[in-house]
Amino acid sequence: MASETATPRRGASRSGDGTGHGGGGAGRSGRLGLTVVTAVLALMAFFPVLWMLTASLKPRDQVNDGRLVPKDVTFQNFVYVFTEVPFTRYLLNSFLISAVITVVALLLHSMAAYALARLRFPGRDTLFTVIFSTLLITPPVVLIPLFLVVREMGMLDTYAGLIIPAIFNAFGIFLLRQFYVQLPRELEEAAIVDGCGHWRVYWSIVLPLSRPILSALAIFFFLANWNSFLWPLVATNDPDLTVVQLAITSFQAQYTSSWNYVLAAAVVAAAPMIVLFFGFQRQIVESIKTSGLK
Repeated sequence: MASETATPRRGASRSGDGTGHGGGGAGRSGRLGLTVVTAVLALMAFFPVLWMLTASLKPRDQVNDGRLVPKDVTFQNFVYVFTEVPFTRYLLNSFLISAVITVVALLLHSMAAYALARLRFPGRDTLFTVIFSTLLITPPVVLIPLFLVVREMGMLDTYAGLIIPAIFNAFGIFLLRQFYVQLPRELEEAAIVDGCGHWRVYWSIVLPLSRPILSALAIFFFLANWNSFLWPLVATNDPDLTVVQLAITSFQAQYTSSWNYVLAAAVVAAAPMIVLFFGFQRQIVESIKTSGLK
């Protein structure tokens, strides 16, 4: 009787192993399919950038020849961009504006987020709801009221007019608050017992622990303001305050048939964004993982 019952068990075990191998093969096939789809989508997304880069190295009469690899490589397009127009000034304007907005926004947003996450005061939840609801308002809706306010304050055609309105960002406050809510309270309570106030706790404990999320937000803010076009177009007419995105637009209007110059300027403007993204890709992914977003 024991042998009769043992045989079916071995058979069942063998059939189970066969099912397991089949499931493993299906799983590998599924992963391979997803890998292929991801690779195709990545190539489709990267192809315009590659075409822009190669076309910027072509002479004017070969830009639209349909070749991905340039027949004749030239760097004169980049030389023209930096010598015939003040493109360096445009780059410096964009860098200064983006850097100042990023630093000030991170400081103010982290302070506001810490207060909304840890301090108890009347109307805290209502205030956070109001701040979060501003994410539903698109920038064009407030463009005219914002312009009127900036004009009344005398900040048109100034760096202040380009910087101050762009500092507030509800997304940064929301993301930081979600991060601070997950921080262990024991660290802050131990510091308070030792005599630290809220400002000392924020500056000495919370900020050092916030480096991953602050690094990712710094990249988001910098790139968003580097690509800013609509507000600089409205807020300034001074050529000395022209940012790089407006400069590329003027290139398209001035050199309608000279796409080699336009593409060279676009490559120069896109280079910092590509370098920042690939250089800090790990911080961006880690910030999303630790922010509580699913």
